[in-house]
Amino acid sequence: MPMNERFESPRPGAGKNLASPRLEVLLPHSWKDYALLDSGGGRKLERYGAYTFIRPEPQAMWQPALADRAWQSAHAEFIPGREESGGNWRFSRPVDESWVMHYPPLTFQVQTTSGRHLGVFPEQAAHWDWISERISAAPQKPVKVLNLFAYTGLASLAAAHAGAQVTHVDASKKSIAWARRNQELSSAQALPIRWIVDDALKFVERESRRGSQYEGLILDPPKFGRGPKGEVWEFFELFPRLLDACRAVLAPKPLFVVITAYAIRASALCLYYELAEMMSGFNGFVSAGELGIADNSAGRVISMALFARWQPDSSV
Repeated sequence: MPMNERFESPRPGAGKNLASPRLEVLLPHSWKDYALLDSGGGRKLERYGAYTFIRPEPQAMWQPALADRAWQSAHAEFIPGREESGGNWRFSRPVDESWVMHYPPLTFQVQTTSGRHLGVFPEQAAHWDWISERISAAPQKPVKVLNLFAYTGLASLAAAHAGAQVTHVDASKKSIAWARRNQELSSAQALPIRWIVDDALKFVERESRRGSQYEGLILDPPKFGRGPKGEVWEFFELFPRLLDACRAVLAPKPLFVVITAYAIRASALCLYYELAEMMSGFNGFVSAGELGIADNSAGRVISMALFARWQPDSSV
């Protein structure tokens, strides 16, 4: 699968004559506080700062490359339950309730949660770097960025550090509080980030009616979720409507759009064609594929999520 392939998004009227896009795999390369140490047997062995954890990974159908003692020394393992997101942590060695990790210029809090996640998705670092580069190189200032389903705020902080004015939207008050804590840890209190607890779709549709515009969009919609007032989010039902709403708040000369999708039964082609349709009429390029992480033990890449990205054609 080609790495860092770039291809042009369709122009109006291209219709069904689109060539099938080639997909790419994006890997983060600058982590020091995180590592995928090994994988295999339906699990992955990861290091988050000073601690190592075992989490389920159905894609790792091969055999682990490291000896059993490396796995047996893990601080904790997440044991999945019968429900898709359920389960519990089984601790073998002491672990702090929370601790701090770094991905310069970001500093952030991580911790084991009631689910299998720890507050950071390391594969997203490939997006953080790309977003920062796009904002830093932007000819027009200020750059306004809208981050939807924004979780613990690392993409928002990356964008703000690069010089953007960020609107951060998430339905969870707990996630917003965590994100603001990460802002403090990153010594970024002075950076212009607007924190919004709201349903993402309703917020964007109100922004459209208000005439708000953004040069950058970051979307990380879940497969299923609920807004702060019980609003139901279902990816396949509402994602096209969300993209229509996002199109309406794009500035005349947008800088980037980033979409990431986890745990959906679709391919990156789905995101590619959806984003290409959304950005029809803008001179630019759509790329799509998978966010992955390679294990240190054997270099095997595990796909973590699907993505699609748009950026303008600099030659125009």
